[in-house]
Amino acid sequence: MPTLLIYGSYGFVGGLITEEAIDRGLDPILAGRDREQLREQVADLEQPGRRFSLEDPVTVATALEDVDCVLNCAGPFSNTAEPLVKGCLRSETDYVDITGEIPVIESIHDRDEEATEAGITLLPAAALSTIPMDCLAAHLADRLPEATHLALGVDSFRVPSIGTLRTVIEGADTENAVRRDGNLESAPTGWKTREIDFGRGERPAVTMPMGDVSTAHYTTGIPNVEMYAVMPQPARTALRLHRYLSPVFESKPVRWTLKQLAGVRDGPSERARERGSAYVWGEARTEGEGDGEGERVISRLRTPDPYVVTVDGAVTVAERVLAGDADAGFQTPAGAFGADFVFELEGVEGFFDEETPDETSPVNPLLQ
Repeated sequence: MPTLLIYGSYGFVGGLITEEAIDRGLDPILAGRDREQLREQVADLEQPGRRFSLEDPVTVATALEDVDCVLNCAGPFSNTAEPLVKGCLRSETDYVDITGEIPVIESIHDRDEEATEAGITLLPAAALSTIPMDCLAAHLADRLPEATHLALGVDSFRVPSIGTLRTVIEGADTENAVRRDGNLESAPTGWKTREIDFGRGERPAVTMPMGDVSTAHYTTGIPNVEMYAVMPQPARTALRLHRYLSPVFESKPVRWTLKQLAGVRDGPSERARERGSAYVWGEARTEGEGDGEGERVISRLRTPDPYVVTVDGAVTVAERVLAGDADAGFQTPAGAFGADFVFELEGVEGFFDEETPDETSPVNPLLQ
């Protein structure tokens, strides 16, 4: 059986992914840097464990020599992705992660040629929001092949896990990002608000620096991409204030304090995860000629709770990569497996196309 190693297996999300991988019979190797947490998890789950740090690329490559695929669940991925990818290139090991960090995705994309030569797959962002949004982007590109602009968004608010909070804090000074004419451009945090109907009425959403700014562009080739997320008013206010308070967040003592505070709460309960859901929206359009408007298409998805999708998606992607279903080089979820890949995840509903339903377009309960 091909060998899967889960790095960061003992974090909140990593633990959920590890248990799902075991349930599916993948028999993963549990791995990470924290000796005590890893030892406790190995004893509890009765799985093999492997402790190694990421400082030395040779050490990382040695630890991966007998591994077919690494699933990196250890955020912030700005600290862990690069050394693990370097190790995978040396050991010729496939790499998957659950990042949503644009710089991380871009840096992995930059290694496409190396990965192709090594014959390995590099597939970051195997999580929510990227899997549903990436597949929705591919679907929209199929509906409107001439599209020049793509906007994607998600409506799902829930308490983040410790790892997610720490990742956000780690990148608190990172500006927003959009894709213009194929290039990444910086924009003020929360710079744009838009009323969007995600499938349950219009709600205000703000632009966010989500990884789909990168993945959706590479999947579809559409040169202009914006990402939106619904946020309550206090959060939107905080985002607008962030540009003025960013020097405070850049202070190392402030970051250290926030990280410690972030560690006082676990992620959502199993019951909350079972009841949660997310609404994913996408719009593709063409540039209008003169003062006229171009063509425009809209589609939506509804998914289970973001944590449920992340766990299901990460393990399913790892299974597909282990099976040899993904080409060598840099890949995105939809780029590797197609627009319909999202329907391999349990409980996903869609695509709901905003048009007159016909035999090929399902009636959209989200629009009724």
